[in-house]
Amino acid sequence: MRILDDFSTGLESNIEGLDVDVSVGCLTDADFVTAAVRGVTNVVHLAARGSVPRSIAEPRQTFDVNATGTLNVLEAARAQGAQVIFSSSSSVYGSNTALPKSEDMWTQPLSPYGASKLAAESLVMSYREVYGLDALALRFFNVYGPLQRADHDYAAVIPKFVWAALQGQTLRIDGDGEQTRDFTHVDSVVSVIRDALERRVSWQRPVNLAFGDRISVNELVTMIGEFFPGGITAEHGPARPGDVRNSRNDPTLLRSIFPDVEPASLQEGLGTVVEWLGAASREPRGAA
Repeated sequence: MRILDDFSTGLESNIEGLDVDVSVGCLTDADFVTAAVRGVTNVVHLAARGSVPRSIAEPRQTFDVNATGTLNVLEAARAQGAQVIFSSSSSVYGSNTALPKSEDMWTQPLSPYGASKLAAESLVMSYREVYGLDALALRFFNVYGPLQRADHDYAAVIPKFVWAALQGQTLRIDGDGEQTRDFTHVDSVVSVIRDALERRVSWQRPVNLAFGDRISVNELVTMIGEFFPGGITAEHGPARPGDVRNSRNDPTLLRSIFPDVEPASLQEGLGTVVEWLGAASREPRGAA
């Protein structure tokens, strides 16, 4: 197994002890990507410049990594005849307010991040049609779980909230907290990807990866509070520009392609995050 990463958000310590070859570099370097992919039969493309706020602050860098970087991956995979599994995002739906989200709905991103993901998944689908590449684009919905970092400005909401609670800090809620999300535990994502690799699944359109469990940010704060008997505090700030108000998936297509994959409950999933970040908080280096 080979890993390509620039470790701009991930940590090398997360893969310590694994029998893998690591190539350190960026997707925007086409020659580097070509060399890293040489000789492989399957490519799981999870690399991205994430975060809606960061994409608003730095749109060109976001597009370069997420869209042009994906083009580099596709060209390298095409040369090898490799299967490509690509991580797109529910943010492609953007201003489409209809719920639940199904794959045949129109897309209208609200942020440069969402636009870059839509461009990238369109490239993936075009390579499948034009070059016969075995390709699967999965639209992730708010993936969370252990090893997700909480110690940077663009951290995802669950690790950020759990870390703040562990430190006795006030949780900061963007807006009124009534925005909703369909959180997906990383174990479910890994199960889908593993199945897709084993069966070399290729699909003619992007597939949503979430199970239809909609919860508000305020409800999320309440659930996190149940892990802290001493209580937690939260405050509301301004809403973030570019954020989708509500998100919930219709998992019909997902379940038809991957019938054996079952989601973890949010309560169980939060427990894995609290446990992992709790252990990390007791280490000298702090949050992972």
